[in-house]
Amino acid sequence: MPRIAYVNGRYVPHAEAAVHIEDRGYQFADGVYEVVPVFRGQMVDEELHLDRLERSLSELRIEMPMSRQALRMITAEVMRRNRLDNGFVYMQITRGVAPRDHKFPKHAKPAVVMSVRQTKLHGDEAIHDGVKVVTQPDLRWARRDIKSVSLLPNCLAKQSAHEAGASEAWLVEEDGTITEGTSTNAWILTEDNKLVTRKADSSILNGITRVSLIKCAEAKGIAFEERPFTPEEAYRAREAFLTSSSNFVMPVTEIDGRTIGNGHAGLLTLKLRQAYVDSVATPGKRSRD
Repeated sequence: MPRIAYVNGRYVPHAEAAVHIEDRGYQFADGVYEVVPVFRGQMVDEELHLDRLERSLSELRIEMPMSRQALRMITAEVMRRNRLDNGFVYMQITRGVAPRDHKFPKHAKPAVVMSVRQTKLHGDEAIHDGVKVVTQPDLRWARRDIKSVSLLPNCLAKQSAHEAGASEAWLVEEDGTITEGTSTNAWILTEDNKLVTRKADSSILNGITRVSLIKCAEAKGIAFEERPFTPEEAYRAREAFLTSSSNFVMPVTEIDGRTIGNGHAGLLTLKLRQAYVDSVATPGKRSRD
């Protein structure tokens, strides 16, 4: 079945989807995006993703191009046309098409595109083995809380990680502390059994999976701290993991060539992953917790 995309009011074959050469997202990275996971045919944390989308647009002074209800209807139709079961919906909104000028155009209409991708859930073996991470300098701009389409520093760090045989790069600030991954949030369980992740401020993107996992931890009575931590503290951690919309909760078993814990997924990591998957499978229960 051919993939179908949405481009500025039209549903078109994915291979034919295109935007104008003077779209400001293409020329200036003047736009934002969201990646919403789909699990068993249902969008995960849809409202939280739309909240963040609207916030990012507001921070860039781009008007929401349509009502939230209209955006939901388009999303549902794109999912239906693609028979999406497990995967994600990618939505992007830019300031629109205008003659190339650094100043904001006065009358540009925001451009909206949407596509989907089918994916397979990680198997038990992949979760047990976890992933390798390397650290890289954090070279991004200072407003990482905005989900901007400007991702070149992230791509460079991810490519370096790939060339080093790792799945992800955890980015390190000038002060020597880890901010987050190129497309994930970073977590550790310290030597004294404290669950730690960095506070959500302008230094990181507040991941939606991160937000939901904190709720899961609270519901399970698991204490955690929101503070910076260094690579050295991560090397000594009992467990480490990353969170994202595409990975949910993924164990990290090696950082910069150093084995974390016993080299396999930790017990708390697995407990939190299961709690999150359970909450995704029964969203009504999560909303009551």
